[in-house]
Amino acid sequence: MSKQAPALLPMLQGLIGTLSVSSLAPAFDHSNRPLIDLLAGWLDAAGFRVEILPIPGHPGKTNLLATLGAGPGGLVLAGHTDTVPYDEPYWSYDPLALTEADGRYYGLGTSDMKSFLALAIEAARGLTPRDLTRPLMILATADEESSMTGARALVDTGRPLGRYAVIGEPTGLRPVRTHKGVMGEAVRLIGRSGHASDPRLGNNAMEGMHEALTAILAWRDELQRTHHHPAFAVPYPTINPGYIHGGDNPNRICGDCELHLDLRVLPGLDPTDLRDELTRRVSAIAERRGLAWVVEPLFPPIPPVETPAGAAIVRAGEALTGYAAEAVGFGTEAPFFDQLGMQTLILGPGDIAQAHQPDEFLEIARIPPTIELLRGFIRRFCMA
Repeated sequence: MSKQAPALLPMLQGLIGTLSVSSLAPAFDHSNRPLIDLLAGWLDAAGFRVEILPIPGHPGKTNLLATLGAGPGGLVLAGHTDTVPYDEPYWSYDPLALTEADGRYYGLGTSDMKSFLALAIEAARGLTPRDLTRPLMILATADEESSMTGARALVDTGRPLGRYAVIGEPTGLRPVRTHKGVMGEAVRLIGRSGHASDPRLGNNAMEGMHEALTAILAWRDELQRTHHHPAFAVPYPTINPGYIHGGDNPNRICGDCELHLDLRVLPGLDPTDLRDELTRRVSAIAERRGLAWVVEPLFPPIPPVETPAGAAIVRAGEALTGYAAEAVGFGTEAPFFDQLGMQTLILGPGDIAQAHQPDEFLEIARIPPTIELLRGFIRRFCMA
């Protein structure tokens, strides 16, 4: 008797019970290798050819690519292995144990989005290479919740994967073809401190930042007047000033002030162009005031993505679900898959409202239709 992956429930239990938090704060960050090893064993038993792909420069961080069948094209079912940090005292259930209650599975990563990896394996159960005309790939990535390190590493290698991809992020089983990009930018102005009794003794960086922030908000208004995308609930790009700090005491002229911005970028806008324009506006104010200045990213930007409405993967997702493809405000790995030449759809059983909070859950009733949907994609893109 041939080997096969474990039953679905033990797989879900194994994924939720394996800690794989990613965070930009080292105190919270963990390796995802134990979870990758679990997946590798299950996929090997299911007949897939398994590749474990360590990420250069990031010890303990690993991608996994499992392939059934051979040849060009085919379908990638993709999910990230990591979760955000969690506040255990606020959970009603153990976040690292799959708990069934009220028709739901509770646990960290149930909705966003470890469960999808088990459902992808379940959807492929019983398939052999002989059943496929094009390959089926299951891709598990690292650090989506923090830096997109795993997806960026795939782009760096330039290795072609499948022609089509489904990313199982939480969309409530509604297909999504577009999302905004995400940028985080730091603006720093450096002046000269001095005694507050005489402004001539220094050069106030906070006053310079006041002018810079005013200019940034005026630029935000310009962007919102000139760029519009009706698919989004917020149909324009946004700039949010979310952090500011300057100075150290009211009786000293502020010598250093720093502002952090969040930018949400519509498809069609280039993060590099936006940073260049931010730099131009800040530098003009700083240089006129005699202030030193720095504009730099808080993290590499996540570009926007828009898979064409007529793309085969979008049409298939709409036909299989009965819903028109939508837009969402959160970022995913889709733009990086796009750079690898894949048509990408975002579609998963979880709900974004359950993500990143205590008592995260997946509705058990979503599991059978998700498996059937994935089998529908496999039939269309790997067996037709």
